[in-house]
Amino acid sequence: MPDERTIQAERVTTLESAIRGFAERKTASVITPNLGLSYDSLTEAYDFYNLYSWECGFGIRYGKSRINVKGARCMKEFVCSCSGKPNKENSSSCRTKCRAMVRLLQTDDGGWYIYENKTEHNHEQLDTCASKLHFPSHRHIYKYTRELVAHLRQNNVNLSKVYNIIGTYFGRIENVPFTKRCLRTLCGKISREQADDDVRKTIELFSEMKEKDSDFSYAVQVDDESRIRTLLWSNGRSKLQYHYFGDAVTFDTTYKTNMYDMPFGLFVGVNNHFQSTIFVGVLMRDEQSEIYEWVFHEFVKMMGGKVPVTILTDQARAMEIAIENVWPDTTHRWCKWHILRKAKESLGFHYTKKSDFRAELHRLVNHMLTIGEFEKGWVEIMKKYSLQSNTFLTQIFEVRRKWAKPYFSGKFCAKMTSTQRSESANHMLKNYVPPACPMNLFVKQYAKVLFDREQEEGFQEKRTKLAGVVLKVDIPIERHASTVYTRAMFELFAKKSLLLWILLHRRISSKD
Repeated sequence: MPDERTIQAERVTTLESAIRGFAERKTASVITPNLGLSYDSLTEAYDFYNLYSWECGFGIRYGKSRINVKGARCMKEFVCSCSGKPNKENSSSCRTKCRAMVRLLQTDDGGWYIYENKTEHNHEQLDTCASKLHFPSHRHIYKYTRELVAHLRQNNVNLSKVYNIIGTYFGRIENVPFTKRCLRTLCGKISREQADDDVRKTIELFSEMKEKDSDFSYAVQVDDESRIRTLLWSNGRSKLQYHYFGDAVTFDTTYKTNMYDMPFGLFVGVNNHFQSTIFVGVLMRDEQSEIYEWVFHEFVKMMGGKVPVTILTDQARAMEIAIENVWPDTTHRWCKWHILRKAKESLGFHYTKKSDFRAELHRLVNHMLTIGEFEKGWVEIMKKYSLQSNTFLTQIFEVRRKWAKPYFSGKFCAKMTSTQRSESANHMLKNYVPPACPMNLFVKQYAKVLFDREQEEGFQEKRTKLAGVVLKVDIPIERHASTVYTRAMFELFAKKSLLLWILLHRRISSKD
């Protein structure tokens, strides 16, 4: 026998009858579960008794049920949430052996009616909405609200903002039918569901991407126990971008926002609009030289065999060894920012904003063009400020061939001197990826970052093809540049050409 009967369109439900008759009954509560009241289903009966419990100030839960000889449920109880006894006598349980309940029996046509109703409670009943909402029966989150929460959490919206956003859907936050504590429990459940069978979900996601993009590819390295050790992937558009703009790349692995605490690396370059373009994403369990060797080898294989001319990284020794072994002909340059980041704590008052030494050091590092000028200027500054014995300055000068500008004369770097583009891409990824997210969600959110970069590139393409350019000085070389450069690159060139024209004009005027 089914748990509900066929609902007739003209039938007035028990809830509707209770609301309509409230004015005549003049009872304390709008909803009263009297003996004999009938319902079309157990769900309707549960909702009716739950509304009654909200008015009175208690919560309910499912109680006993009974099956008849035909195997169908014929009796069901809804009891007070304080019914039953605690597992231990001296405990913080809210169960007080309360006997309040309703017992329903099934009718011959599949409906249900109240056979027994006990209304007396042996505990205090609550009288404020804030306290009532903490009963499990009064904090139900509906299906569509759950889906909204899941989407917001996937996009790294924190718990408080999620609750406030849901409050706008209900008119104001006071109308939200569940508490923030309940929302936190739901978010934990969503996170656990996303993490279940993570590897299978990730491989299935890669298969879906492969169906949509035939040039999508990925590579997996596993350990002796068949667990993922390294994962590397790229799509067709990123491969095409690398074909044109892959001569100079940066690689950084400082990002670790995933549930496995695996370092995430990005191969990033510069396109013709002087924007950062992402080529490949890499998840690694270890940062050892053999792991980096596998990553660099698979990267070139995935990109069609093209080896970068220049690569910028931090000063990790394992990465340096791997580059020497896999790409011996590639120029390896260290990030200048990583070299100088400890300058402030190592040099003290010498490296303050008002210090002449700081200004002279930056001028030396950023503007010296030849090796002779750089080394001569370094010796003069050290002597001028009596810093010949400073350990930090001595150490970075010994490795100057890895980071100082003059030693890379003639080497194409796409105007990059640090791994800032990789780090900024990592920073942007944090806006999409929630903390401690599983691998499958990480890959999904990474695809959104690529889409975001594609949108920015599309805007610059539109500017280049449709918008006009403004000539700063209207000289032949500037007019020629306006025909061959993209809009963004021309604007960079125009600033330089204007400065050059002003200096040249001043020199000519001084001679006259």
